[in-house]
Amino acid sequence: MDEAGRRTPIRNFVIFAAALIVAACGRAPSDPLEGLAVGERGRVVRVIDGDALVLSTGQSVQLIGIEAPAGPSRGRDGEAGFEESKRALEDLALGREVELRYGGLTRDRYDRALAHVVTTDTLGPKYWLNAEMVKRGAARVRVYPDTAVANDLLLPLEVAAREAKAGLWKGRLWTITQADALPDTFQGFQVVEAVTGGMQGSDFRGVSCDVLLERSLLVLEIETAAAALCQMDPDTRIRARGYVRNLRMEITHPLNLEILEEP
Repeated sequence: MDEAGRRTPIRNFVIFAAALIVAACGRAPSDPLEGLAVGERGRVVRVIDGDALVLSTGQSVQLIGIEAPAGPSRGRDGEAGFEESKRALEDLALGREVELRYGGLTRDRYDRALAHVVTTDTLGPKYWLNAEMVKRGAARVRVYPDTAVANDLLLPLEVAAREAKAGLWKGRLWTITQADALPDTFQGFQVVEAVTGGMQGSDFRGVSCDVLLERSLLVLEIETAAAALCQMDPDTRIRARGYVRNLRMEITHPLNLEILEEP
């Protein structure tokens, strides 16, 4: 099979995802989360950080599809941007009645609800909080396979926020980093661009393959749910997002890796 043929499955996935987004925008549904299971309701009594809150029922909620700077924990300082991100969610949600929407796994091991969250009262505009945090540059997109429903709608919102330098995109805190410029000691969530340099098998449980990058020591761990990405050719320009530890970035879902057009 020639080079163009080998790239077809990945490019078809990207084109299909883009078509879904265009179709969703074209329909302009009153509820972009239509079809998701309706969960609990409650009033937001506490905001933990930019992607976590607590309801009046006592239920802790993790907003799915997004990643916000973490707050102080176990003697460690909060991540840069934590206060600004937390304030953004407080402005949107604190004291308001909300409803949870489920599109996959509903609880994590800490019994936190894993949900999209929408406001339901008349105290302000109706917000899909997960999307609004991305639009305001207070959170970035991060997709997990067991809570991936509707996450594709968040990616173009992040692009728009980045281009508008909204929220945490306005300074140097959040940038699209070239993989070869990422410090060897970096640990945390990051979005990088690179050119693939090759692929090899992996000995890590749950990892389908390792993708090597040109001029970079960073390795992309392609997990089982994203195994189709192991078909990528060398010299493919990509944008990848995931948690980095020991020069390895986890790619948990195909939406966490974009194939970029040649310049």
